[in-house]
Amino acid sequence: MKQAPKEAPADAGFQIAPMIDVVFVIMLFFMVMAGAVKVEHELKTTLPGNAETAQETELPDEVTIGISETGEVTLNEDPLGAPQDKVLEGLYSQMVQMRKAAEQAKTKMLITVQAEEAARYERVMNVLDVLARAEITNVTFAVSETE
Repeated sequence: MKQAPKEAPADAGFQIAPMIDVVFVIMLFFMVMAGAVKVEHELKTTLPGNAETAQETELPDEVTIGISETGEVTLNEDPLGAPQDKVLEGLYSQMVQMRKAAEQAKTKMLITVQAEEAARYERVMNVLDVLARAEITNVTFAVSETE
């Protein structure tokens, strides 16, 4: 039996068509992504520093109202209200005086209500009612840490 002569393997050579396809796909990718890049703009910011002012800057008067676990109310650590006192007239008169003094001095008054963690919500509401009657609106809250 005769064997067929072996053919030499065909040399495929360098295929240029797939390379051109890959280059076009990469070029298309970069063209599409170039439109999606956000341009950074210069932000107009000023850094903090020493600024000279024509008039003195006034800081608000900070007043701390404390509410203890037992219901005692203090104003800057001075006792003002007993636990059974729901109306808190002493606190009300102090707040009215402080508000009028702040209005005359044309300064802001900052009230911080600092209640202990176990203080009753009813007592906090009593203090807020007094502040509302005294027409004080700039109020913040804090919780005192247990030691």
